[in-house]
Amino acid sequence: MPETDPRRWKALVFIALAQLMVVLDATIVNIALPSAQQDLGISDGNRQWVITAYALAFGGLLLFGGRIADLWGRKRTFVVGLIGFAAASALGGAATGEAMMLGARALQGAFGALLAPAALSLLAVMFTDTKERAKAFGIYGAIAGGGGAVGLILGGFLTEYLDWRWTFFVNIPFAIVAAAGAYFVIREPAGGRNRSPLDIPGVVLSTLGLVALVYGFTRAESEGWSDATTIGMFVGSVVLLAAFVLTEARVKSPLLPLRVLTERNRGGVYLSLGLAVISMFGLFLFLTYYLQIVKGYSPVKTGFAFLPMIAGMIIGSTQIGTRLMTRVPPRLLMAPGFLTAAVGMLLLTQLEIGTSYAGLILPAQLLLGLGMGTAFMPAMSLATHGVDPRDAGVASAMVNTSQQVGGAIGTALLNTIAASATTAFVADHAAGATTPAAQKLIQLQGMVEGYAAAIWWAVGILVVSAVIAATFITTGKPGSGAVAASGSGSGSRSGLGEGAEDEVKIPVIVH
Repeated sequence: MPETDPRRWKALVFIALAQLMVVLDATIVNIALPSAQQDLGISDGNRQWVITAYALAFGGLLLFGGRIADLWGRKRTFVVGLIGFAAASALGGAATGEAMMLGARALQGAFGALLAPAALSLLAVMFTDTKERAKAFGIYGAIAGGGGAVGLILGGFLTEYLDWRWTFFVNIPFAIVAAAGAYFVIREPAGGRNRSPLDIPGVVLSTLGLVALVYGFTRAESEGWSDATTIGMFVGSVVLLAAFVLTEARVKSPLLPLRVLTERNRGGVYLSLGLAVISMFGLFLFLTYYLQIVKGYSPVKTGFAFLPMIAGMIIGSTQIGTRLMTRVPPRLLMAPGFLTAAVGMLLLTQLEIGTSYAGLILPAQLLLGLGMGTAFMPAMSLATHGVDPRDAGVASAMVNTSQQVGGAIGTALLNTIAASATTAFVADHAAGATTPAAQKLIQLQGMVEGYAAAIWWAVGILVVSAVIAATFITTGKPGSGAVAASGSGSGSRSGLGEGAEDEVKIPVIVH
């Protein structure tokens, strides 16, 4: 039986703080982007790179970051990631031009790719009791799910009342406090490192393949799906990732051991979570546009309008997910959670120009938050189901990778669907709009029509997530004891029987 770390709850505070900082950064800059673009003279054509540079570095380097955490040690990787993220944030806040800003965003993404998998795998090896682990992952899941919405509030407040630069500078105190706390409080259990040589071909192929995939979806949003470069990126991504899988099956010390992916419970988590994130990112995008452009909300008011979703996520994760995780199999939390979120999304397909916030948007957000919070919590806990300690970092990175790729797909795919529906609606009704007021009304109606069309797709995607969770995830409910931890590294167990997952080698463990 492994020794319980007496400082584990203090450590959770600093791990959660670091996770909040990374998740906040995914949305906080969106609110500040118009002001930053004007100040730095960034062209309309290049402004998307402020978001894309971060997404490419973060998504492309996550597997590498997870492997570094296994190699260096998770605590060391975590602290280095925090310090680097703070420095990159300071560079972004002090940016004097386009190149400096884009470089800072790429650096933020690179250090975030070190930080995120290290944080998740630290939780895995520090919380060994099933009930305690449920509470810890409830808190972590609420932050992972709701942090993006918090970023909209904080981004709106900082941009409106201070300056866009503070959306970068705000990361520095977060990072300093989390790094200092981690250095003095976190004690990583011995025996969990993977000291095998680094798989350089795997690093190169996975990084280039993921970058091509994320960039392909990002470019599709602005240039269209038939654009030659977009198609080239998708083809290149398929070739590179196929070569990566072949390489990992043959090399002695793979970057991503295929055993991490082939266990059906973990595979079900990665797939269902990635699909669910497609819907979530699309919702953040459309609801932000709807509230600001159609309803005329200020950035701060828009941010606060997302509070019901945050509240729902916190309740779903810490009260429903945490309390039921030790009593029912994970699929009976994840599948109903995704379906509940789908019902909330279904309500939003009824959006109109004059839709009441209290009558429709608020209850829809509550259902979305409750459903996602309930589903995210066991998903986080299952992310390294049955892996050896030596694989914990790279298995954690797979969760973040599925979320990052899901976010890129969600933004591009749903935005394209919305734009097409808007264009078609305006073309059909333009002839009858003869006055400026009528033309503006048609434009707004077209936007809402586009959002509703895309949200229908999001509903369908969430239903598919629920089906995957119900069919792929077969593990039974966890036991009430501690999870055995071993540094033997003798290979992971798969095909566990019902209720057997509390005997796996390490404690099981997403923007």
